[in-house]
This record gives sequence, C-alpha cells and structure tokens, in this order.
Amino acid sequence: MRTIPVKPISHETFAPFGQFYPMSHPTGHALCGEIHRFYPDRLTASSAHNVGYSPLVVQKPEKMVITAVEYHTTTWEMIFPLDDDMILHVAPASGGTPVPELTQAFLVPAHTLVKINAAIWHFAPLPAAKDSLTAMIILPECTYANDCTVVNLKEDQFFELVM
Repeated sequence: MRTIPVKPISHETFAPFGQFYPMSHPTGHALCGEIHRFYPDRLTASSAHNVGYSPLVVQKPEKMVITAVEYHTTTWEMIFPLDDDMILHVAPASGGTPVPELTQAFLVPAHTLVKINAAIWHFAPLPAAKDSLTAMIILPECTYANDCTVVNLKEDQFFELVM
C-alpha cells in the first residue's frame, strides 16, 4: 500500500488545491478602532445559494488508511478545525476519475480556515493528535446532496497517511 507523508501546510504547496488562513493569528493590514482590529476578507467564496455551517466530528482511526475520496464539481468547500490540528489529504481535479497516486497530505493547525477549490479530491479531515476532531464544514446549502461525488477506491488504490 502506498504511504503518503503528512507535511506542514504552506501557501506554495497548497496553492494547486486552494487557500488557507490562520484565523487565530491574523496578519496584515487591519481596520482598527479603539478596542478592536478587524482583518477583512482573508478568504472569500461566492455562492448563489445560502451557505451552511455544519459541525463534523471525526474519530482518529488506528491507521489512517484512505479507502474513499470525494469531490464537488462546481463547489468550493471550507474546513475549520476547532479543537485539534487536522490532517487533510487532497488530489488534483481529474474529471471524475480518482488520482490517488497524486495525493498530498497536509498538517493544518487548529483554527486555520482552509478553502478547497471545486473539483479537488478530498475526504473528511482526520485528527492529528486527539482521539477526535471537531471541525466546521462550510459549503453552499445542500452541497452534500446536490454536488458530491464519493468514489470508493479499489484496494490497490488505498493509501495510508503517515506522520
């Protein structure tokens, strides 16, 4: 089985898949008042529909073997890890046929908002240290029912994420 090393997320390595921003450590120009600093528009996404904010709880498996992947044809997805660092695997868009051999895995610090571009292969993030991860999933309303293709990988396509 192929193993994929988990590497720290960086803007350069994650750029083909999307964007991210560390919300608990904002930088750059801020709009400031007497008691506040506001950092506008660090990540943006447009939607013609309502946007849903859905909690996700993921248990840490004994081994991080990935047997299925998903993508959204026209929809971005944002993931915000709330209580642990998360491990996120992604692979390039490929017209509906999984490309697990091109998968990369990233260690994303807690409180870092990640935006995955449309058509990028991914699946649920995994907890890096704790027994479970709580994350906020942000998607246009009902994307999981209207624009979500899940593909079960063939056994020879399974891969393991390793720290």
